[in-house]
Amino acid sequence: MTIENLSCNKSFGGWHKQYSHQSAVLNCTMRFAIYLPPQASTAHRVPVIYWLSGLTCTDENFMQKAGAQRIAAELGVVIVAPDTSPRGEAVADDDGYDLGKGAGFYVNATEQPWQRHYQMYDYIVDELPALIEAHFPVTDQRAIAGHSMGGHGALIIALRNPQRYTSVSAFSPITNPVDCPWGQKAFAAYLGKNQEAWREYDASELMRKATEHVPALVDQGEADDFLESQLKPEAIVRSAHESGYPLQLRRHEGYDHSYYFIASFIEEHVRFHAGYFNK
Repeated sequence: MTIENLSCNKSFGGWHKQYSHQSAVLNCTMRFAIYLPPQASTAHRVPVIYWLSGLTCTDENFMQKAGAQRIAAELGVVIVAPDTSPRGEAVADDDGYDLGKGAGFYVNATEQPWQRHYQMYDYIVDELPALIEAHFPVTDQRAIAGHSMGGHGALIIALRNPQRYTSVSAFSPITNPVDCPWGQKAFAAYLGKNQEAWREYDASELMRKATEHVPALVDQGEADDFLESQLKPEAIVRSAHESGYPLQLRRHEGYDHSYYFIASFIEEHVRFHAGYFNK
């Protein structure tokens, strides 16, 4: 598993770096960003927060806009931000912003023409952590977080793999994709007509059935344009209530779907995860 360094910038005593690598899971060249705090060294390995971004984003949006480096440097945690989909000329795409490149939805596609490349679930759960742990001074302690489509991805990955993650958090997640236009369009394309397969990638469905619990924090802005039509936080609240899941969902008056919202509360999310690393 070789990686190629694309950029390197010092930040808060640590380093923000971009890398590319050939993904065996996605059958294309992928890019990811990593923030290495000043504490990280071969003699002192540190835990990792994986950040999953939303529709149309790349590895750059979170690292450039969220302002997470300062608190990551203080607490001594690595942040890894992968791309949101496979990339390249051979990769299937769609004219819409909500399907294809930039819109991988963190599922394993079973339908054509998506199946060959769109295996983002396996990439995030298995291939990327193996690569990070092979090349960087990190422990095997992992948390996962994300925004919108990436909040959906973080939640379903943690819910399906409770032994792999110490905690999960999300901003404005798509909580019930089987019942919203974004999710229905993507799942129909990537997973076909079998709606039982859809439910395996739906956080509300998974939380309703959960028997193992990963501590979960969700923040939602009340002025989010997508609140009623796409995000539907009340669905995951109902599921948490039914299963007794320890979900902390906070609603914030006046905040929208943007990185202004994320930047306002990202420190609390990083501290949330660091608290569980320390346990």
